[in-house]
Amino acid sequence: MDHKWDTGIYDGDMAFVSRFGESLLELLQPQEGEYILDWGCGTGDLTASIAHSGARVTGIDASPEMLAAARAKHPELEFVLADGQSFLSPVPADAIFSNAALHWLTDAEGAAASIAGSLRPGGRLVAEFGAHGNIASVVRGLPSAFEAAGAAGKLQLPWYFPTVGEYASLLEKHGLEVELAFCFHRPTPLEDGTAGFRKWVNTFANGVLRVLDDSARQAVLEHLEQELAPTLFRDGRWVMDYRRLRVVARKRG
Repeated sequence: MDHKWDTGIYDGDMAFVSRFGESLLELLQPQEGEYILDWGCGTGDLTASIAHSGARVTGIDASPEMLAAARAKHPELEFVLADGQSFLSPVPADAIFSNAALHWLTDAEGAAASIAGSLRPGGRLVAEFGAHGNIASVVRGLPSAFEAAGAAGKLQLPWYFPTVGEYASLLEKHGLEVELAFCFHRPTPLEDGTAGFRKWVNTFANGVLRVLDDSARQAVLEHLEQELAPTLFRDGRWVMDYRRLRVVARKRG
């Protein structure tokens, strides 16, 4: 799916992505001298945080827009344009870190094989991404919104939201021993009051909406706002129904 990122909005109104990812670094515990891959690095802020530990880090991402922003902000770091569903690191990594990225890799088998193939024996994966039930309101609301806009046949969802069992089994299949895996609800407030939801959809579901002309796109947005406001809009702001999966696994060796 053709998804274009507005990195200005991503770093501004959607800065919660990196902010919530900071606690994941405590699980990673990067060490000086380690080689670490940031799998789906976005605009590179958490890549830079890893580098501050003294580790050598490379960020990979499939979005040219994201990498251009990352290189502009952090020119001292290495960033590689790569598809995390097929990338194999030429140098086996001590660790792979991934925040809010793996749910975009719908070829989960390919991604798991790539991660396993890019780790040294004993190397670790530390990741967090959308779990089964993440943004359930949007996932449920999009079909009726597209139907109301006369575009039912054009809807294609771009996300992979597995259960703990599904993802743990997938990693085990590819030679990774799961040490920690759990799901948790993380209600996520958006900035900009009433405009917050529309900005969120235009950022994170842009690839879903790109198939629509302007009038159909507006119809979908209006339908979603009306349908979801009773549950997601409270106290003057939108609060998204995020549900996350956090996992730590180690490559057998």
